[in-house]
Amino acid sequence: MIALTIDPDRLSLAAIQSGALAGRPIAVLGLARSGVALARFLADAGAEVTVYDGRPAVELADSIERLEGRLVRLLSGPAVDPAEALRGTALITASPAISPDFPTTEPRLRSVLQALVAARAAGDPQAPAIVSEVDLFLRLCPAPTIGVTGTKGKTTTSALIQHLLAADPSHRAVLGGNIGRPLVERLFELRPDDRVVVELSELQLPTLSRGTHVAVYTNVTSDHLDRHGSLEAYRRVKRRLAELVDPDGALVLNADDPTVAAYAGLGTAPDVIYRLERPMAGGVGIVDDWIVADAVERLPLAGGGTAATGPGGRILPLAELPMPGRHNVSNALAAISVGLLFGLAPDAIRAASSSFRGVAHRLEPVGELAGVRFVNDSQGTQPDAVIAALRAYPAPIVLIAGGRDKGIDLSELATVVAERAAAAVLIGESGPTLEHLFRAAGLVRTERAATLEIAVRRADAIAREIRAGLATARPEDPDGVPRATVLLSPAAASFDMFRDYEARGRAFTAAVVALAEDHDGPPRSGKEER
Repeated sequence: MIALTIDPDRLSLAAIQSGALAGRPIAVLGLARSGVALARFLADAGAEVTVYDGRPAVELADSIERLEGRLVRLLSGPAVDPAEALRGTALITASPAISPDFPTTEPRLRSVLQALVAARAAGDPQAPAIVSEVDLFLRLCPAPTIGVTGTKGKTTTSALIQHLLAADPSHRAVLGGNIGRPLVERLFELRPDDRVVVELSELQLPTLSRGTHVAVYTNVTSDHLDRHGSLEAYRRVKRRLAELVDPDGALVLNADDPTVAAYAGLGTAPDVIYRLERPMAGGVGIVDDWIVADAVERLPLAGGGTAATGPGGRILPLAELPMPGRHNVSNALAAISVGLLFGLAPDAIRAASSSFRGVAHRLEPVGELAGVRFVNDSQGTQPDAVIAALRAYPAPIVLIAGGRDKGIDLSELATVVAERAAAAVLIGESGPTLEHLFRAAGLVRTERAATLEIAVRRADAIAREIRAGLATARPEDPDGVPRATVLLSPAAASFDMFRDYEARGRAFTAAVVALAEDHDGPPRSGKEER
């Protein structure tokens, strides 16, 4: 007799490939990226899939199209009772934003899920388990995994880790997770000798019952307090990955961040500590402007023993890192630590690090117009990220900021803006507040703009005016041309004006391209400057 519910602890990829889910009713909650990937994977495994999403079907057109004709029962819209979608299901799978523990989850759905959790805790055999997309992936993944988390820097670090691991032709390196590429539907193609890099957000971490082989932390500051209620609760969520790391793996920690540094010794996996100074024993750091390692031990799956380096532990000179800013040096230290754990040769790490060109919307060079360079840091929604961006470029800088307020203290940011920026152009709902804060901190020149396109044009005009007053090139102008920088780093969410930060970044790039029509030609590629 087939059990009414599916026990996720007894699922395996081999069993699913042999038909363990065929004909079984499974619910998918949410039809965003993770929900689409879940629906595709489960339908391809033969399950009878019901998808619930509180948004009306007209808003789900793109997601429905990505299902590519798979047979899926869709229940959508505010008139649908979410309990209907879960009735008679053997397993419930969910997008990361949907959780009985999150106050941001739709109230009706949250109530139904809380009742199911209580029933399951009481031993009700008919109460199905609730599994997130990323937890299901980690339960079933046949390959070693590298989980990367942090308040900021996790996307760049994840992408750089994958770029470094891809330098080893004997192992395919796969990237996904919170970076926008759900991995569950790639399970059928993964092999045991692959290396899988998974970016993990504060949404995904509370849903995990399994850890990764390697856990990498960039930093833990303050964010998403609307979901977690307090800074301490947010920190508890971030700690989850360290608590679950594989004992035969490693914990890669940033000693320059006090919260992350306190994770050292947590669990039974060895620590690899990185910092922006001389490395600790078994860690990675900087000596005489070189990234160096001090006897990092390779993982058992990479053969064990001390990882190879150049003389004195050298890996590569800082001057060869193409990404600007001290925060990106820290991200590189984290990624290089992982490369050493997996046994990459130092010359391979050096070559791959030097060829990395960053990630879209994170200090992304958009181009240069007549000595004014434009940088898209649309993902800079949190003050620490904006501060790092302002410190990554020489003066003069014209900052474009504003959007939907995230309820975070911006007083330190205002001080740095007054110190580092020559002017600021403010947009969105938080524009007036930011203008008041920046002026109170000492910034003399500010303007407001109704749209991002207008902001780009005003910032360009201000930057040109300031640049015209630069009599000579500075040492930081390597080709003898004095430059000014227009930096989009909003210190706010995008939802007042755009669908997400990516849409905002694309709009910024489009505005720069449109601006080029007023000049002699298209903007010179910003990547060439590196």
